Amino acid sequence: MPELPDVVVYCERLTALAGGTPLERLRLASPWVLRSVDPPPGDIEGRRLNGVRRIGKRVVLELEGDYFVVIHLMVGGRLRRRTPGAAVPRRRGLAALDFPAHTFLLTEEGTAKRASIHLVRGEAALARHDPGGIEVLSASPAEFADALTRERHTLKRALTDPTLVSGIGGAFADEIMHRARLSPLARTDTLGSGTLARLHAAAREVLTEWIERRRGEAGDGFPEKVTAFHPAMAVHGKHGQPCPVCGTGVQRIVHADAETNYCPRCQTGGRLLADRALSRLLKDDRPRRIEDLEG
Repeated sequence: MPELPDVVVYCERLTALAGGTPLERLRLASPWVLRSVDPPPGDIEGRRLNGVRRIGKRVVLELEGDYFVVIHLMVGGRLRRRTPGAAVPRRRGLAALDFPAHTFLLTEEGTAKRASIHLVRGEAALARHDPGGIEVLSASPAEFADALTRERHTLKRALTDPTLVSGIGGAFADEIMHRARLSPLARTDTLGSGTLARLHAAAREVLTEWIERRRGEAGDGFPEKVTAFHPAMAVHGKHGQPCPVCGTGVQRIVHADAETNYCPRCQTGGRLLADRALSRLLKDDRPRRIEDLEG
């Protein structure tokens, strides 16, 4: 899923490449991708792109006349730049946004059909698309701590809850927790002020570093290879590979279709967290510490 660093760079490059020019046409290749009925697509065509902003993990095109195009990429959605009038791919293409010098395609991998477009008019209508989570990069340590401890959750769930924290998904939550040396199963109501301050600093560092990395990868073009699995990540998607800090093999917890990656030495004091499927399979033989794996 594209997360805060990815969406920031999408917004920046859309602004740089199409800002100040009219959205000539919105072409819908899939009948379900447009999730709103008012205003109709014809109302936004020909309106100048005045800016692009991020709301959580959503890309918002700001058009003249107080119109907005809200694009939620979800897990498999991606934006791709093509030459003007480029055809929408038959199998994975959802829509095309045609500007004078560029066409931006909305595509989605897989068959889940989660990516969406909403057309809205007015800031009040746009505000209804904001889940309400705080912005880590502008929040103070106290504001961050208040958001994380407002409800009793595991740390992984709290960091990825869009009503608490804006723009963070599973990938960057894993990276932030590793940087802060905290267990993904730590309960937020047990975290002390010093720990929360360390977590806030880690979150700011990780997100800032990855925004700069994504900017460097996009350059003067457009981010075409957005993925949750990047070779430069410390633990996310690195199950079985050595932790870049201590060399211990990265472990994982799998729940439904979500995976959490962590370093047991850096984050859990050597303890292996229980994976539901593995626990059910191995029962009492399930390894519980790093030494059990090494043995």
